[in-house]
Amino acid sequence: MQEGEQTQAISSGVQGWVGAGSLGTFTALPLPLSTKTELPAPYGPWMDIAHELPQLIMSHRLRARVHQMPQLSTQHLRGREQLHLAHLVLSFITMGYVWQEGEEGTVQVLPRNLAVPYWEVSQALGLPPILSHADFVLANWRRKDPHGPLEIENLDTIITLPGGDSLRGFILVTLLVEKAAVPGIKAITQALGATLQRDGDTLHRALEELAGAIEAMRAALRRMHDYVDPEVFYSVIRIFLSGWKDNPAMPHGLVYEGVSPEALAFSGGSAAQSTVLHAFDELLGICHRQDTAAFLHRMRDYMPRPHRAFVERIRGAASLRQHVLASGDARLRLAFNRCVSALTDFRSYHITIVTKYIATAAAKARARRAEPGARAGPSAGKAPSALEDKGTGGSHIFTFLKSIRDTTREGMISA
Repeated sequence: MQEGEQTQAISSGVQGWVGAGSLGTFTALPLPLSTKTELPAPYGPWMDIAHELPQLIMSHRLRARVHQMPQLSTQHLRGREQLHLAHLVLSFITMGYVWQEGEEGTVQVLPRNLAVPYWEVSQALGLPPILSHADFVLANWRRKDPHGPLEIENLDTIITLPGGDSLRGFILVTLLVEKAAVPGIKAITQALGATLQRDGDTLHRALEELAGAIEAMRAALRRMHDYVDPEVFYSVIRIFLSGWKDNPAMPHGLVYEGVSPEALAFSGGSAAQSTVLHAFDELLGICHRQDTAAFLHRMRDYMPRPHRAFVERIRGAASLRQHVLASGDARLRLAFNRCVSALTDFRSYHITIVTKYIATAAAKARARRAEPGARAGPSAGKAPSALEDKGTGGSHIFTFLKSIRDTTREGMISA
């Protein structure tokens, strides 16, 4: 591939980030779904259930409603926006169906009238048939005032689950982290183009822009403390993000009736499915350890196709790290190291968040479970225990997070 073609390929990957609700040239999010909050009329039965999910789950009536739901054809879904919204709706219904009774009352079969259309929509999008980061966060937001700012006060979710304000806060704060990353995504194409053209000034500006974006992501993540109650997150919300791969509560996976006679296993939603962190790692040449890298690469299967392609284009581009090393330019080295340092700090702060919302919350949940009269099921607020030491994606959470933080730090260029 010639230099001009490579630059064009990277730039075309970024176009997958462009859509509604733009912030200058780039959107705050890769998926332009904020303008679509309802599916076409034939899919009213799906939307009716989706809008009642918290109440149906809390009253233990969701499974019965799903069994009464007609099996709908997906042929009336038109375009990427409708497909993504359908995937969001069916993902939320599926998670509610599986986890309605908590980890002790899971099901082995997803009924045909839900499984078949969910599979068809997933195949059309190249996504797995489970709730992922792309559904939970990227596709699940709308502006209250269509002309208002993309700030948390003017944002709401499209579909929700038990968890009330804490669930809304968890989704929207994560959304703001993604929004903060947008200048960094733009900086990637600038940095790679400048590397090919050996334009030191443009490369320096791009690296400074990237570092600032990562620092802004950390500032956005800090708002989790203001909007999410740790007890509600751990005891109510977290189970609905859990998958059926590497999960002791569902060791045999889930049969998608009408799709496959064999049980299928998919990981739950995870921050490891966020495209931006993969993109930054690839640009900066961060090399994670073998087991950690294998998990991260598997998480790319849970990203939308354009996102995976974008990350792969960065992976195949000329090495930014080698260019900075070869240049001998102290200014570029400092800017590069600022990016690596910012990414290390972001991952350290993520560990702080996970400690509060999982480790500390898990200890409190264990104490509650030991109390007489503890009841089962997420609607009763009994925290799940199967994933106490794991993330919802199935990784051993602290080992994983500390490993990627430490290998990120090792990416610094020595003087």
